[in-house]
Amino acid sequence: MEDSAAGSPRFVVGVDGSDASVEALRQAQRLAAPLGAKVLATAYWEDPQVYAGYVAMGIDRFEERVMVILNEALEQAFGQDIPPNVIPRAVRGHPRDSLIDASRHADMIVVGRRGHGGFGGLLLGSVSSACVAHAHCPVLVVHSPDKKKEDQRENV
Repeated sequence: MEDSAAGSPRFVVGVDGSDASVEALRQAQRLAAPLGAKVLATAYWEDPQVYAGYVAMGIDRFEERVMVILNEALEQAFGQDIPPNVIPRAVRGHPRDSLIDASRHADMIVVGRRGHGGFGGLLLGSVSSACVAHAHCPVLVVHSPDKKKEDQRENV
């Protein structure tokens, strides 16, 4: 990935197909559009782990599968008219490590948080908390739309 100083600003969004990651796409685009920034919608995949020389059957074509998830998330976020500054990418690697690495060349990392409500909802997920702790740029952690509504009801 080229340095963002050489071109337009870059927002890297981690997409896993969850409602929170779809909302992260929407929020990244809302912030990026007025700045003329690119939104790199990234979904991550890894090769399966081999245990004692065995690999589970039927686990292949990861990149194709992650692109299906990414395209579905983009359609959920934007409908049929995906903004031209949104660039979908499938990246081989662990989401946590890959997002932290991408943060070296990004202006902002945007990730969704899948809260569980109550005490458990106070904790960030492993990817979002790792990004907050280790990213080399600002990180925006976005709640899912249902979590926002739940928080609003609790504050009334």
